[in-house]
Amino acid sequence: MRARLLLGVSTLMCLLDQTSRGSPAEAGAESARVRNVLFIMGDDHAAYAVRAYGNSIIRTPNLDQLAAKSVRFAQAFANSPVCTPSRQSILTGKYPHANGVSLLTTPLAEAEATIADHVKELGYSTGAIGKMHFNSDLKHGFDYRLDERSFSDQLTRTEFAKPSSDIRVKPQWRPFRDPARGFWNADVLPYPLYDKDMRGAWYVKKAAEFLRTNREKPFCLWVSFNEPHAPFDFPIEYARKYRSQQMPLPDAGAEDERWIPSCFRDLTKADKQGIVASYYTSVEYLDKNVGLLLRELRDLGLEKNTLVVYVSDHGYLLGHHGRFEKHTMWDEALRVPLLIFNKSLSKTGRVVNAMVETIDLVPTILEVLGLRAMEGLQGKSLAPLLKGETTQGKELIFAEYHDDNKAMVRTAQWKYIFTSGKHDLAHGYATGYGPSGRNQRLYHLIEDPQEFHNLSNDSRYAQVLKTLQAKMLEVFKTTDPRAPKLPEGLSVEEKLEWFCEPPEK
Repeated sequence: MRARLLLGVSTLMCLLDQTSRGSPAEAGAESARVRNVLFIMGDDHAAYAVRAYGNSIIRTPNLDQLAAKSVRFAQAFANSPVCTPSRQSILTGKYPHANGVSLLTTPLAEAEATIADHVKELGYSTGAIGKMHFNSDLKHGFDYRLDERSFSDQLTRTEFAKPSSDIRVKPQWRPFRDPARGFWNADVLPYPLYDKDMRGAWYVKKAAEFLRTNREKPFCLWVSFNEPHAPFDFPIEYARKYRSQQMPLPDAGAEDERWIPSCFRDLTKADKQGIVASYYTSVEYLDKNVGLLLRELRDLGLEKNTLVVYVSDHGYLLGHHGRFEKHTMWDEALRVPLLIFNKSLSKTGRVVNAMVETIDLVPTILEVLGLRAMEGLQGKSLAPLLKGETTQGKELIFAEYHDDNKAMVRTAQWKYIFTSGKHDLAHGYATGYGPSGRNQRLYHLIEDPQEFHNLSNDSRYAQVLKTLQAKMLEVFKTTDPRAPKLPEGLSVEEKLEWFCEPPEK
């Protein structure tokens, strides 16, 4: 409640300060002013799975077109490689351990202010359509809220055209009960619906309704698609878009075997290529819906004064290190596509190579909209990078995955990963080898970009390891509300182990 009261005071002051330049609603008459935000999110969409990011096989024409006129961030990283913590860190502008959501099933507390809470009190219409992973019925500042359950209710009330009997479609999704080739869709089977009846199409329809209804006043709309999250859904019309045997399979390193979840060990090469083909097809379907949403924005004449952000909650491993999942600290699981567009931004249609984090998005949006920053933000506005005023990003990237008691820090040259290894891997990804015990990894990203060679036990890099441990510990000490309770007399590794315990426990 105290956080809510503070937010109210901040809002009142902000409204008073706006008398010199007009309220957001009054400023809406100034057509050149960026006053709206359309935030579009993919699910498990890795940066390497966009043609604009260098993939010559996948087809993503709409995201490529957006990238061509946006500022494209080539080194954007999620702060957690799992849905719930990553999404709530983006919405709050805080690390997962700071907002109290570091586990997949944790609900975001009502007292934690989101960007929607903030802009709603400044006169904005707020909407969230699709997967948000609040893990509760709370709306967190989004007055208009439609989620996966809303679509499921629609399915039960509507008669949809059924595919003919000669069209093979995917069976019911039964993760970790059926063999992995089945629940990762190695046979590249479509969902048993046609495009017009799919969940993604419904999200686009509802988003278009929101835009039409709220076009005359400032709005903050988040549209969060489910694709390409496993089992990599796509409609019947998208079947056979990619040939499995043409799909690339990345190498695994000699050190990877110990960490490969047992559910992946029986996959054949053909299975793995089929999984990649399914993922690519689901991405192409996502791209189509992103294109429809952007077209609606243009057709309504809203493109000029709307900030458009496309990002994923995190990346995904498609055979990298022998795995098909996220839940890890390798770059493929953390690096995300990030495209930011508005016609008024200078130097669009360019690439920013500076390292940035997804917790930077809320402060960026608020600065571009000309709104006062929220209290307690831990991200840094990317506005200077958007405007071409600087090329400098962050020197250190931080991520955490408390389901496996794990954290990571990354510089341009080095990556350090720490885990307490108290149990085998979570959420059905157990290796079968049992808990690893405390484990550290150190990768030289310039000489070893695939992260195959762990240097943590090499005495030549002992000082590098020590320096990165200290940097990780500093992040925790300066951002974790539990830091004042850190017990005395612990070693550095024991302190990191203490911080890698989920704050929810």
